[in-house]
Amino acid sequence: MADIDAVAGQFIDFYYQTFDTNRASLSALYRDNSMLSFEGSQIAGTSAIVEKLVSLPFQTVQHKVTTKDAQPSSSTVASLLVSVTGMLVVDDSPNPLQFSQVFHLIPEGNSYYVFNDIFRLNYA
Repeated sequence: MADIDAVAGQFIDFYYQTFDTNRASLSALYRDNSMLSFEGSQIAGTSAIVEKLVSLPFQTVQHKVTTKDAQPSSSTVASLLVSVTGMLVVDDSPNPLQFSQVFHLIPEGNSYYVFNDIFRLNYA
């Protein structure tokens, strides 16, 4: 298995850079069997997931990752779980929002796709 911390770091960098600049391009990371839980709503399939992400009610967003953790999720497949916490700066607001997100990544060829994605804002 590849170094999971390196894989997770590369994935996180790519995912959030893409999210922050062109959310529609995230479609390459999901499959028709993928599922997103976004603030408690279940969304299944690439097109529905990307439609949800593109329709979020802000013009600009910047993810600032605070922590990231990765673990293998199977003893037989090189899949992994990636947990992220951080801050969201939305529309240049001076008050960033705290978030947490968990990805279940499944290997496909020389890359990975997002099988499960769970996103929550963290209110204190």
